[in-house]
Amino acid sequence: MKKLVCLLTCSLGIWSANAISETQSAESLTIERIFESPTLQGSSLKKLKVSPDGQRVTFLQGKKTDYERLDLWEYDIKSGKTQLLFDSNDLSSGPEILSDEEKARRERMRLSGSGIVSYDWSDDGKALLFPLAGDAFYYRLGDKKAQQILDTPEFETDVKLSPKGNYLSYVRNQDLYIKHIQSGVETRLTTDGQGPIKNAMAEFVAQEEMKRMTGYWWSPDEKHIAFTQIDESPVEQITRSEIYADSIKMITQRYPSAGTNNVLIKLAVIDLASKQKQWIDLGQEQDIYLARVNWLKDSQSLSYQIQDRSQQHLTLKAFNLKTNKQNTLLEESSKTWVNLNEDLRFLDDQQHFIWASEKDGYKHLYLHKNNGQLVRQLTKGEWIVDKIEAIDQTNNVVYFTGRADTPTQSHLYKVSLKGGPITKVTKRSAYHSISFSDDASVYIDSFSTTNTPQQVSLHNANGKQLTWLSENNIDNNHPLKPYQANWVKPTIDSFNAEDGTEIFYRLYKPQNIQGKHPVIVYLYGGPGAQVVKDSWGGNRGLLMQYWANKGYVVFSIDNRGSEGRGKAFEDPLYKKMGSVELTDQIQGVKFLRKLPYVDVNRIGVYGHSYGGYMTLMAMFKAGDYFKAGVSGAPVTDWGLYDTHYTERFMGHPLQEVDAYAASSVFPYAKDLKGDLLIYHGMADDNVLFTNSTKLYKHLQDLAIPFESMDYPGKKHSIRGKQTGIHLYKTITNFFDKHFGME
Repeated sequence: MKKLVCLLTCSLGIWSANAISETQSAESLTIERIFESPTLQGSSLKKLKVSPDGQRVTFLQGKKTDYERLDLWEYDIKSGKTQLLFDSNDLSSGPEILSDEEKARRERMRLSGSGIVSYDWSDDGKALLFPLAGDAFYYRLGDKKAQQILDTPEFETDVKLSPKGNYLSYVRNQDLYIKHIQSGVETRLTTDGQGPIKNAMAEFVAQEEMKRMTGYWWSPDEKHIAFTQIDESPVEQITRSEIYADSIKMITQRYPSAGTNNVLIKLAVIDLASKQKQWIDLGQEQDIYLARVNWLKDSQSLSYQIQDRSQQHLTLKAFNLKTNKQNTLLEESSKTWVNLNEDLRFLDDQQHFIWASEKDGYKHLYLHKNNGQLVRQLTKGEWIVDKIEAIDQTNNVVYFTGRADTPTQSHLYKVSLKGGPITKVTKRSAYHSISFSDDASVYIDSFSTTNTPQQVSLHNANGKQLTWLSENNIDNNHPLKPYQANWVKPTIDSFNAEDGTEIFYRLYKPQNIQGKHPVIVYLYGGPGAQVVKDSWGGNRGLLMQYWANKGYVVFSIDNRGSEGRGKAFEDPLYKKMGSVELTDQIQGVKFLRKLPYVDVNRIGVYGHSYGGYMTLMAMFKAGDYFKAGVSGAPVTDWGLYDTHYTERFMGHPLQEVDAYAASSVFPYAKDLKGDLLIYHGMADDNVLFTNSTKLYKHLQDLAIPFESMDYPGKKHSIRGKQTGIHLYKTITNFFDKHFGME
């Protein structure tokens, strides 16, 4: 008994000492610290890939002194050793100067940082290619150093390795080039790229809205390249200003706003031996979208997907190079719109392909014969497949991520090509991002939760963990450790709206509840995005922690129209943007009003981009619920935004006049009751700055006071550490001032 008492006493003494020590070492999170190095999320691995030969894992990682400057690393699976492959400063230490085209492309790809921001393996796993500072470096395993394979005064974009690793391909000055790596011989494949004619380049809406970032595709046997030729001459030219701190640039940009002309697009295949081109007949209707292009395994057939202008019809076709004939494999249609995906997979047997469809209201996988005939549905249920991760064609197994367990987490599952039940592979309760080896034998699992930053492990295909690549535990050495004593773990749950719709929410509640607390509702609200996920929230998630530590309740919901719940959950948005979403957000406020610690008179709202638009609608149309709002880079009139996105959800403006009028913020601006702050990047080429300046003028004409903060030289994402600090402080100070939290 004495030993037990001593053991308990000693243990309690140690616990008390540790508790006191932790309390003393606890630090208060600041906005400055959110942006400082080392990053608070600790180890952060990006662009994780298993080499094609399955012998190593490669990834990008920021420097400890500057988390935005990325280097290339490798983990050797056999030896278990991690080492730096390339220090970006050794290859290019000066300022990174990019062409306007590359800057725009990176903005579309949401690529941030500097140094080595992307890389690719050759298919044989023996070489690496990575663009850097406007040129490209090539490294063959075993060499002492990387070779600067492109060193020209021009800017090359969309640099690729050919499938067998013999060539480099790239776009320069709107034409397509290849370079034989061994001989160094460069060949120009197209010659008419100039002015509005662009070869092998993805047009604006393809990059921004269709997620098609390229305009050319190698055949598997390296004998042909399919490429697009776009003619931008029909697209309306707008003149916009990019306002910088010390200058104003007048930019003439071809921007296809809703209801106006798109590019004219052609598709060709060039034979690399003869340099002869075969132009593919895309049909009589020219007002179309070329959504996807994929080669079949035989290198003789090329598939492509065409959307009509309304995006209610999608056609998959295949073109045969030998016969110059094509046939339709399948078609999809919808009374609202057809979403695009990247899950078309042609199988090695050259007899079948896998297709993803939302025709039953949820994205699921289907096995088809190469003539389009349906063999079987592989997955089904009231949940969605996120994407195909790998196909083990030896064992007839498809690996995919999806939401079969909960919409707030993505897990890895597998299903047989022969049909049958799905099997869950990942076990940890988290949001998982997966990267498989080419043979589907091992995979990288990058996972996180709202409370734990990225952890990375290596597994065999059955889910057994082989090793940690980055355990990233929040131990005493972790940058996040000093802030754990004040860490607020949010609640992720759901409530039923008045019509019975289940709405998922995330709620941060201050640790010390003292009376009634103000609320900041963070929202996005639009299609293609999900706010309520059990995943690490990055800097914005840390900002929410900062707000909770100050005494704010921080709340988010995913309204109807949001991603992650299936097409049936998205469809109510059709032709009703700014209405259905707001109805659900008001339901969220009604839920908040029932909480005893919420001050119903101090509920604010904040969002960026579509969230900025929703903030304006909330402030203008629901002033009884939202007392203050911060609107970032908002769309104010959908007639100002691009064709592919806007018309997908709203129809053509000439045919849907009333719907467009109802979705604009301007008719409701006169009803603003609360305090409003609007901010925008003054060089935004996505949601044009005109959206905000038109609203500024409108509110001024109505003599309605508001606040604004505009950022010279900044694009839509408003990047930069110091700018980020300024923005977060501006938003916080606004709510503090109007909610008495100063």
